[in-house]
Amino acid sequence: QVQLVESGGGLVQAGGSLRLSCAASGSIFSINALRWYRQAPGKQRAMVATMTSGGSTNYADSVKGRFTISRDNAKNTVYLQMNSLKPEDTAVYYCNANVMPTQDFRFRDYWGKGTLVTVSS
Repeated sequence: QVQLVESGGGLVQAGGSLRLSCAASGSIFSINALRWYRQAPGKQRAMVATMTSGGSTNYADSVKGRFTISRDNAKNTVYLQMNSLKPEDTAVYYCNANVMPTQDFRFRDYWGKGTLVTVSS
């Protein structure tokens, strides 16, 4: 099976930067989409950034121009580079992958357990 583990969260001042990592373990045959979500206390989980298998990307309006999703195939890792951070970016950030595991026949959704990002003013 596939497991996802996020890292890179922490406390940062407004205007600063962080890079989140999502490391995948297990054997993956094909990737359909990679996504980052975030959830602040009392709010619904919301999509932040998406990368499709074709390499196209989409971002929530609130992070366009500040966040960048990328991928390193050699390290089986997806990243979220976050620049010009604002206090409203404070949330638990989750990695999501829609992939087909090796020796399987369909795409499945996998989630990490999240990493906390806190932005102080």
